[in-house]
Amino acid sequence: MYDHRRTNLSIDAERQAMPEDVLLKDLRRRMDGALEVLRKEFGGLRTGRASASLLEPVTVPAYGGISPLNQVANISVPEPRMITVQVWDRAIVKAVDKAIREAGLGLNPQTEGQTIRVPIPDLNEERRRELTRVSARYAEQARVAVRNVRRDGIEVLKRREKDAEISQDQQRKQQQEIQHLTDEYTNRIDEALTQKDREILQV
Repeated sequence: MYDHRRTNLSIDAERQAMPEDVLLKDLRRRMDGALEVLRKEFGGLRTGRASASLLEPVTVPAYGGISPLNQVANISVPEPRMITVQVWDRAIVKAVDKAIREAGLGLNPQTEGQTIRVPIPDLNEERRRELTRVSARYAEQARVAVRNVRRDGIEVLKRREKDAEISQDQQRKQQQEIQHLTDEYTNRIDEALTQKDREILQV
């Protein structure tokens, strides 16, 4: 998921009189990041053949943290409707199996030693509905990320107004521009979701 924490808006930059266009460019860059993550997640929702990218969104609790699946295992596609996951550490095989099973992808892995086989189910009506639910969840995560970027930008404006770096009118004008930017990216997310659902339902 896109990291919307405020690390990208440095404290030094906020203390300076950040030009309006610099702030908007930074917010746009972060919203671009949220949209790119969404596109990558949608790319993992392969509706026909098996693909290693299908498991890209899967994360595994391991070694005291959370790791992407491809950092704890090799993922391959030996057959058109089968993904194979070769887990490097036997101690986390069960955790990997559970992570795939609970990722909301509608997959039922089969474990054999350190190898996990993931058959890709036929695209029946139930599978299509499951995929559209997953795509809707990814889209909502992207919307939340965009709204959080908007919130961070407005907080910067409020601090600048409080510190007398900008006037109240300037603050309102720039807040409107941030809202327009937010609306633009929300619409792009909605369009991407509509297109992905169309692909799922027409396959």
